[in-house]
Amino acid sequence: MSELLRIEGLEVVYGHGHDALRAVRGVDLRLDAGRTLAVIGESGSGKSTIARVLVGLARAAAGRVLLDGEDVTNAAGARLRAVRRSVQLVWQDPYASLNPRRTVGAAIGEAAAVYDERDRRPEDLLELVGLAPRIAARYPHELSGGQRQRVAIARALASRPRLLILDEVTSALDVSVQATILNLLRELQQREQLAFLLISHDLAVARYMSEHLAVMYLGEVVESGTTAELMAAPRHPYTRALLDAVPDLRAAAAQRRPLGGDIPDPAHPPPGCAFHLRCPIGVRVFAERTRCRTELPELAELDQRGHCLRCHYLGNEPDGPLAQSTMTAAGA
Repeated sequence: MSELLRIEGLEVVYGHGHDALRAVRGVDLRLDAGRTLAVIGESGSGKSTIARVLVGLARAAAGRVLLDGEDVTNAAGARLRAVRRSVQLVWQDPYASLNPRRTVGAAIGEAAAVYDERDRRPEDLLELVGLAPRIAARYPHELSGGQRQRVAIARALASRPRLLILDEVTSALDVSVQATILNLLRELQQREQLAFLLISHDLAVARYMSEHLAVMYLGEVVESGTTAELMAAPRHPYTRALLDAVPDLRAAAAQRRPLGGDIPDPAHPPPGCAFHLRCPIGVRVFAERTRCRTELPELAELDQRGHCLRCHYLGNEPDGPLAQSTMTAAGA
């Protein structure tokens, strides 16, 4: 499988001076053509900022973005237009991203015209996403939430992209409609040979849609690897906490370890490991683990399958405290 997207050491800073916010801090990601990478984490973790950098709505302060091996970091002008032909973003709220004064057909037709894809008729694109051609004459307020999201997807497909960025695309929809949209996206991925960068806080959606997963906390990737491996045996305490937060009637309450405390201010992150103020295996519990307060752990590769972890005290320790809690929860 050929590599489509690579992000290396990405840094994004909003503002200047003492109040500057480092929204993304040294992020590395990789996505192959036709595959899905899910980026998950709490609000404020930097997930959507990465999406904005990819389509030119935010600038990288450091690092590189490679698309098909070409450096497109902070592209502008004709180069940015070429990037946006290949990379399209589907927003969380389709109603906010559609012009209420334009018909659905006009909105899709405009997108096709911008990228000189005049053979992509709005009616054909609507049929591609499972909507009747007559929908083209309607306005956004005349459609349901699920229909509007399908229109947003149709408009994104007008440029014949290779990568769709899906930013919380189902979070504003009813559960039954969510399933329909996710199934549609999987069908389109096969039919159009698309890669997806899925941004979500919903682990169930990430499990269903993605082959690889990256977990972010306070602008950093703290764990990454195959979705199956991270869901079955997470190593980082933050990944474990995210999984424990998912309601599961089969799991014993004693085995669940919800996080305490609040997310630190992203404009003034704590020194050392960004997670140490809430970590159940770090200096907050084990006083001798002072490195957590002072040293930033590297994102280290644990195995040849690409499982990476950012932690001073887990690494390759299969008998560590988190590994033991994971085994207990799995019934080992």
